[in-house]
Amino acid sequence: MSSKKGKLVVISGPSGTGKGTVIGELLKLCPDLRFSVSATTRLPRPGEKDGVAYHFISNEQFRDMIKNDEFLEYAEYVGEFYGTPTKPINECIESGITIILDIEVQGAKQVMSKKTDALTIFIVAPDMEELEKRLRGRGTDSEEKLLKRLERAKLELEDKNRYDHIVVNDSASLAAQEILNIIERKV
Repeated sequence: MSSKKGKLVVISGPSGTGKGTVIGELLKLCPDLRFSVSATTRLPRPGEKDGVAYHFISNEQFRDMIKNDEFLEYAEYVGEFYGTPTKPINECIESGITIILDIEVQGAKQVMSKKTDALTIFIVAPDMEELEKRLRGRGTDSEEKLLKRLERAKLELEDKNRYDHIVVNDSASLAAQEILNIIERKV
């Protein structure tokens, strides 16, 4: 086991900013980084696999994990629960591994209060029009849910200055390189 501790890197931002795509590019650039797989009660989107994109669990399982204090953070977002199991995060950090956490703004606030040494990065779309275009392009949400996501994004943008760094995702590969540069300076 390494005597050097790993680092927790929190990547957050409104839904539709491309966090997942940027993180995918980041992991290609630096395979030594580990990605934290969150748990959710939402149904998988086409192509998502259990244990890779998320651990897809029932509401009952999620509530049991809350009761047993097994989450570093959790949140309800547009009618579904999302959370980060604590155990794998702590195991990576203790083993000297830098772990990437992709979470919504509400959950990031919880992590910031518990893991004050976490490196926090807020991803934004170039503008609201692009954010809406990306959300519509997914084709996975009803109009009502999409409008809720856009309203929520406006509120979440107000919190961007709480983060250590803000990265504009106008190109996933460039945003990933910028994040890797930030991590390399901080770890």
